[in-house]
Amino acid sequence: MKSKKVLVADDSAFMRKLISECLSEHPDIEVIASARNGYDAVKKALELKPDVITLDIEMPEMGGLEALKLIMDKQPCPVVMLSSLTKEGTDTTLKAMEMGAVDFIAKPSGTISLDLHKIKDILIEKVLAAAKANISMKPEIAAKSAVIESFVQTNPDSRDRMVLPSQNKKGNKLVLIATSTGGPRALHHVITKLPAALLAPIVIVQHMPPGFTKSLADRLDSLSDIHVKEAEDGEILRKGTAYIAPGGHHLKLRKVGSSIVATLDQTNPEGGHRPAANVTFRSAAAIHRVEKIAVIMTGMGTDGADGLIKLKETGVVKAIAESKETCVVYGMPKAAVATHLVDEIVPVNEIAATIVKYLNDKR
Repeated sequence: MKSKKVLVADDSAFMRKLISECLSEHPDIEVIASARNGYDAVKKALELKPDVITLDIEMPEMGGLEALKLIMDKQPCPVVMLSSLTKEGTDTTLKAMEMGAVDFIAKPSGTISLDLHKIKDILIEKVLAAAKANISMKPEIAAKSAVIESFVQTNPDSRDRMVLPSQNKKGNKLVLIATSTGGPRALHHVITKLPAALLAPIVIVQHMPPGFTKSLADRLDSLSDIHVKEAEDGEILRKGTAYIAPGGHHLKLRKVGSSIVATLDQTNPEGGHRPAANVTFRSAAAIHRVEKIAVIMTGMGTDGADGLIKLKETGVVKAIAESKETCVVYGMPKAAVATHLVDEIVPVNEIAATIVKYLNDKR
């Protein structure tokens, strides 16, 4: 296998050395240069044309966001952001994902992380995955589709976040979304195009560490007609609201009377993930007389596929997979498609309209 050429950008000489040493331990990675700030990173990206760039969020002279924008404009390249766990750091990381960064990794102990070795394997995995990522999908948000505009015109109060009674005569519905690498940008494409009067709650499992899911929820909420929040233990799910599983917790669903309730726990990770979509999907499969729409979008690995099988075995389920051409990483959707249980394969900018179509199906 040809070595992937990596440019490491960080304002700390110590961190540049540590990151470079960690990556260089893998035989398929060659660190070809390092950059001390955003200006240096852009200059070397243009000169050296690396396969992947690791880019620190917080740098002097030119920060990571500004450097990322110039790199994606002038020399598009897969970028993995390195971030602190501060509120500012998590918010900026989410903006970087929207601007085209493939993935991110949280420094374990702040800007200068002497214990970077703790995340060495994750760093290597993310850099190798980024080298194969699809970065052609534009981060800008497409206009709402004709299906959604028609829904909004029929339900004019939807723009004011008023939740209408379900028009589904067969019973309640539930939307489940699973995603990982490239997920924040994919969710940006989908969630911001859904009408506020959505006829179901949405449950989202995005592979992220603690702290980042709250920033993701707040960011999507500020941009969307529907309400978006981080899920809380014991809360009743409401129509027109999207609930994001908190990093570090599995999100399980259970029926209490006529309501669906969220339950959070910290049982063992599944497939290396907590939250894991398979855990959420399996819990949803045990809820009867509720039709489900399962959506599996961009991400490494196979999370969601086994849960989809369980969903299909136990109830009425429509499954949507993101198509390969818009996935940053075509892993999770590929695994879902391989089950032969997916009803539609659509590009990310058509997923919102497909969800609305199924929610309005009154069969």
